[in-house]
Amino acid sequence: MDPTRAFVKDVKRVIIKVGTAVVTRTTDGRLALGRLGALCEQVKELNTRGFEVILVTSGAVGVGRQRLRYRRLVNSSFADLQKPQLELDGKACAAAGQSGLMALYDVLFSQLDMTSSQLLVTDNDFKDSDFRKQLSETVNSLLALRVIPVFNENDAISTRRAPYEDSSGIFWDNDSLAALLAIELKADLLVLLSDVEGLYSGPPGEPHSKLIHTYVKERHQGEITFGDKSRLGRGGMTAKVKSAVYAASAGLPVVITSGIASDSVLKVLQGERVGTLFHQDAKLWAPLKEVGAREMAVAARDCSRRLQSLSSEDRRKILLDIADALEANEDLIRVENEADVSSAQQSGYDKSLISRLTLKPGKVSSLAKSIRVLADMEEPIGRVLKRTELADGLILEKTSCPLGVLLIVFESRPDALVQIASLAIRSGNGLLLKGGKEAMRSNAILHKVISRALPDSVGGKLIGLVTSRDEIPDLLKLDDVIDLVIPRGSNKLVSQIKESTKIPVLGHADGICHVYVDKSADMKMAKRIVLDAKIDYPAACNAMETLLVHEHLLENGGLNDLVLELKEEGVSLYGGPRSSAVLDIPAAQSFHHEYNSMACTVEIVDDVRGAIDHIHHHGSSHTDCIITEDHQVAEFFLRQVDSAAVFHNASPRFCDGARFGLGAEVGISTSRIHARGPVGVEGLLTARWILRGSGQVVDGDKGVVYTHKNLPLQQD
Repeated sequence: MDPTRAFVKDVKRVIIKVGTAVVTRTTDGRLALGRLGALCEQVKELNTRGFEVILVTSGAVGVGRQRLRYRRLVNSSFADLQKPQLELDGKACAAAGQSGLMALYDVLFSQLDMTSSQLLVTDNDFKDSDFRKQLSETVNSLLALRVIPVFNENDAISTRRAPYEDSSGIFWDNDSLAALLAIELKADLLVLLSDVEGLYSGPPGEPHSKLIHTYVKERHQGEITFGDKSRLGRGGMTAKVKSAVYAASAGLPVVITSGIASDSVLKVLQGERVGTLFHQDAKLWAPLKEVGAREMAVAARDCSRRLQSLSSEDRRKILLDIADALEANEDLIRVENEADVSSAQQSGYDKSLISRLTLKPGKVSSLAKSIRVLADMEEPIGRVLKRTELADGLILEKTSCPLGVLLIVFESRPDALVQIASLAIRSGNGLLLKGGKEAMRSNAILHKVISRALPDSVGGKLIGLVTSRDEIPDLLKLDDVIDLVIPRGSNKLVSQIKESTKIPVLGHADGICHVYVDKSADMKMAKRIVLDAKIDYPAACNAMETLLVHEHLLENGGLNDLVLELKEEGVSLYGGPRSSAVLDIPAAQSFHHEYNSMACTVEIVDDVRGAIDHIHHHGSSHTDCIITEDHQVAEFFLRQVDSAAVFHNASPRFCDGARFGLGAEVGISTSRIHARGPVGVEGLLTARWILRGSGQVVDGDKGVVYTHKNLPLQQD
């Protein structure tokens, strides 16, 4: 839990304010039924946990406007429709829409076995002390019965007029009403739901606008630039901030967060760092603020440009120094890694995760060796890929250059940090790394050793280590500073990142690798490959997850031999529809499943075409292989299987950057754009076009004779 959000442990009574932009759709102003349903489900969850939840909702005017427009259309003659249409009266819209809005809340809550109640108020009501006392008693009675009070300003009979904020200053919209009620009803927390994730330093759509996690009035009041007011309600972010500051100054914590997301309120109550927090003690926390995501990314870019300016030999020496530093600090690295492993075991993590987490004896030396191999590779930056004479004296070169700044999010494996860092340095890229919390100590010491080996001419901020999971959402918004995101981890991790960013994402969601044993396979070879594919490193993404066998092997006993070998090694087997009955093994719940453990699926297919169809329907386009002595069948398989890596008579475990001679890999990509398969140095480079001339101008192409002649890469 974020220390600034620790107050949630004492929260009992919560007021949630739902804005018009959340209740209604921006496209047509109609009710956003999905969002309201998700909100009611969150309220149900909180209610079940014992929280007292009060809603303050907008949206009546929008609902009423839709209703009255329809009635006017139905009751209008053709001649009436030719006349200019007057804007509908807002108070009439409120009166017509309130019942519809509450009816929807009633229906949604009743489907969740809950009851809601309606309370309409005006600012004048609060001038009466007896009213305020009675209001508190009524709300307490409703909450004691687990009924959800739903408040709204009674716009239909309100005496206030635009700009709505009257001289009394009691409240002037539903945001300020929510703040007033939170104080009046002695709530412990106020959550203001908006159509954006929180308060930004500028208009949310602008690239340099940054989400403010904790609002400090003394710092942020003069820095924030607000965008347009709400398109739908009469509030907007300005109104929310004003109400939040008012409530926070009275000692009430306030969070402005997204009402578009389906679980924002639950995350707030779990203490997660979502939205913007307003708290009377915020200025006391401000000095603890770490370097922000943007500052870290900008620093990495600046350092990468300095790295690129070095000579090839200087960049090579940096890698050699890092390799030496790792070996020199091996004992310290092992101590920190063993602490991580011990903690993971005590926490009950899966064996497969602990296996990935552990730096086994010799691993540091192996990493150092791979870095030295990388250092001795051909210089990747500035290589001329193509030379063309466009016209006489006009020479165009296509050259290799770094992508820029990479963000790598990885789980469990601390050795990935070393591989990724060395590849980034060799390719001249800046780097931001976020590892899993289970490898926190290992990652910290490895990052420290590598950063200390960087020369001052480059700077220690070339590689930034992101230590808080809460920084990831900020980083994923920096599409103007970060050039590529590479997630290494679970399907869930990759999917979440792809859904959360505009930055290009390179990676694979699953490692569902197949081994197909054809009828003409050398069975001695097949047993050796199948066992290696599964047991060499079961947690790896290139381990076999599905064994496909030709139906002929069922008849000649080859399938039984393979199954027996796997079982003897302790592999748990699950079958498809054809194999589970024949082999008497449990049915697999899904063919599209990555075990990452000593388990796999077995299925029988008719022939090579059946195997290919199965792979295309259930695979993840990672690595698939065929074992056969029939070269015609092998070539058919190699041409037809549409995966990043396709092997013949070789274990899928060979799909690895180091084994491919890439020195190391930043990950394995199943994408079809840019890099595919193991991503080494070349996958972290893009192209730059360099044109050399002698004063030529286009001038409508008059007098220019284009030759477009290919030239040798090396100049004479």
